[in-house]
Amino acid sequence: MSLLVINMNYNNEFKKILKNIKENKLLLHSCCGPCSTSVIEKLTTYFDITVIYYNPNIEPLNEYLKRKEEQLKLLKKLNIKHYEIEYYNEEFNQVSKGYEKEPENGARCYLCYKLRLDKTAKIAKENSFDYFGTTLTVSPSKNSKVINELGIKIEEKYNIKFLLSDFKKEDGYKRSLELSKENNLYRQNYCGCLYSKKG
Repeated sequence: MSLLVINMNYNNEFKKILKNIKENKLLLHSCCGPCSTSVIEKLTTYFDITVIYYNPNIEPLNEYLKRKEEQLKLLKKLNIKHYEIEYYNEEFNQVSKGYEKEPENGARCYLCYKLRLDKTAKIAKENSFDYFGTTLTVSPSKNSKVINELGIKIEEKYNIKFLLSDFKKEDGYKRSLELSKENNLYRQNYCGCLYSKKG
């Protein structure tokens, strides 16, 4: 897949991908339960979804556990599979070292996206998934172009297909707010790391 795809309309490309899907096991990285709502709703017709909640950036631990509990509650209700992974905050601390003062959406965030997408792709490859993807692009504060470019690079590294997306389009973010309310999900007021909480 070429990086030129990134310059196209995400949703047109996404619809083309969906039309041609034959192998459909998707390992979907989720940043949180609320963001996963509209993404799962959109994808469940096309994919056999397993969600991985890998977010070592989330601090403190009690906040991580609260968000994870909300994610699991939603997955149970929707009958969506979950891939269990431990909380490895030290992995985030290692990649973010020296970038503590970066602004939101700067180099630290890029490294955080890369860390989470790389782990997702590696696990997807090891467990014979057909695709890996992420809910990150549903957020209006996340740069979908950057996330998709990273996904394509990681696709090439592991030889597993990355699901291009911009889930905030076509009222995806708005729908996530509606579904979060319907499912009575806790919505956090900062991205995850303590630096984003300060910002």
